[in-house]
Amino acid sequence: MVLASGIKEGSALQLDGKLYKVLEVVRHAGSGQMHGFIELKLKDIRFGHFADRRFKQTDKLEDVELTKRQMDYIYSDADACYFMDPDTFEQVGVAKKSVGHIEKFLKEGMKISVEMLGEEAISIQFPKIVELQIASTGAGIRDGQDNTMKPATLENGLEILVPQFIETGDKVRIDTEKVKYVDRVTIKRM
Repeated sequence: MVLASGIKEGSALQLDGKLYKVLEVVRHAGSGQMHGFIELKLKDIRFGHFADRRFKQTDKLEDVELTKRQMDYIYSDADACYFMDPDTFEQVGVAKKSVGHIEKFLKEGMKISVEMLGEEAISIQFPKIVELQIASTGAGIRDGQDNTMKPATLENGLEILVPQFIETGDKVRIDTEKVKYVDRVTIKRM
């Protein structure tokens, strides 16, 4: 058990028979007759649903210890994404509902931290920023606005908006949560 005031982002909690991952912790200070409280933004690990819950700072919550194992992504089917332990060659599947939109960013052989509850793989920890190559984009508008964006298709098939100076073949950093362009990876040209 852990006090609500001690909850951190990334923690796993058991609430009402469901397993949740804490996405965000917002602490509200009390004033006058209103007591302070903790607001948690949660994601149901097994089904991918989101929830907001409020707790008194002194409420006791049941925390769950998840173990993390580095694994290689192998493939996906209709129900799950599959990962392999490079040492034991053991394969585990994580439900697509739990992986969510991140599946679009998985590449074969990519090293991913898989979260385990006992022997069951229940979720993955994916980096917030990934580097991908631009598969195709139109020519930039010369003498145009610096802040105008143009569509570009990434190597994984996703289409995003990028600045005018980005060209086909450039490597860019993408925010995986917002699916947005962050910046261009600098390449030393000779």
